[in-house]
Amino acid sequence: MRKRLEGVSQLDAEEIRRQLRDEVMLECHDEIRALRRATLEKSEQELQSEAQRVLISTMQRIASKPNNDLTATIIQLPNEEMKGRIIGREGRNIKAFESATGVTLMIDESPQMVLLSSFDPLRREIARVALDALVKDGRIHPASIEDYVRRAQEEIDLVTTQAGEEAVARLGINGLHPEIIRLLGRLKYRFSYNQNVLDHSIETAFLASVIASEVGLDSNVAKRAGLLHDVGKAASGELEGSHATIGAEFVKRYGETPIVVNAVAAHHEEVRPETVYAGLVILADTVSAVRPGARAESITSYIQRLGCLESLALSLDGVQQAFAIQAGREIRVVVSPRQVTDDRAREIARDLRSRIEQELEYPSTIKITVIRESRFTETAK
Repeated sequence: MRKRLEGVSQLDAEEIRRQLRDEVMLECHDEIRALRRATLEKSEQELQSEAQRVLISTMQRIASKPNNDLTATIIQLPNEEMKGRIIGREGRNIKAFESATGVTLMIDESPQMVLLSSFDPLRREIARVALDALVKDGRIHPASIEDYVRRAQEEIDLVTTQAGEEAVARLGINGLHPEIIRLLGRLKYRFSYNQNVLDHSIETAFLASVIASEVGLDSNVAKRAGLLHDVGKAASGELEGSHATIGAEFVKRYGETPIVVNAVAAHHEEVRPETVYAGLVILADTVSAVRPGARAESITSYIQRLGCLESLALSLDGVQQAFAIQAGREIRVVVSPRQVTDDRAREIARDLRSRIEQELEYPSTIKITVIRESRFTETAK
């Protein structure tokens, strides 16, 4: 005890505190580490639970109609004699119509109907309006075709502007430049995987607004960014760049705030999100796109996509079979247990994920499951 007191007496108060602190920290190191791990795990679980609650609450509050498959535009005719008028002498009327509209007019043996074919829904709508007016008038010749196509273009411009104004009014957004509203309305005739882009933009705005309200952010800013995120899809094809970049430059030109501009530019993560509102738009855009019934694709492209997915998996060494299931949202890969070890099976899953992300275009996500097993079967007689 005397020796200990002599040792302590040689230390000042600060040195005693330092040694005591070091000793306590050393003894409690394991307990502190376990407590930190438990705290982090609890915080992560609470965040996951809260995120699920917000998303479920948001999706339940927004009722959306299912997507309707996009089909060719069919025009009904009053009689078979009208087909001859549309074609004209030596086909001059149909040639003039296709030249003025950029739409292919298909006349077959179907009774009292013609088909308008074009990859551009806006052109197809202009052609529909013009042909309807020509059929009602009955006087079909190159001069009248040009006149009615011009009138149809003016009518569609008015319709798209009204569609943009209705979308803005429905969302209660103020202060948008008229040029932005006009371009926004053109999304009425744009589709992505057969999902109407204007309806998708409105839905994204509602989703972003509700999520922002749930987490204590400005719902008006989120709503504005959500509505404008795809406006670049309505821009002229002559402009170079992705629709996110084009849309961001367009809204910036007409006075939108840097927060909205960045959210538009970053919604496909081509540029770095600078604010939490960009993350909200990314989330709302994804929820709107992947909800059941939101998007559709033709049976041909659907089968082709599944075939490409399976072929990609079969191209890897050691893969015996590959099955695309769940409408292409999951692929199960069976590997040879003699050629592939457990570690290699894990590498195959990672390699396949990387190649799918680089080489394929697909909506939503694709789950990859690699199966490695051995079976031995005997039959007793």
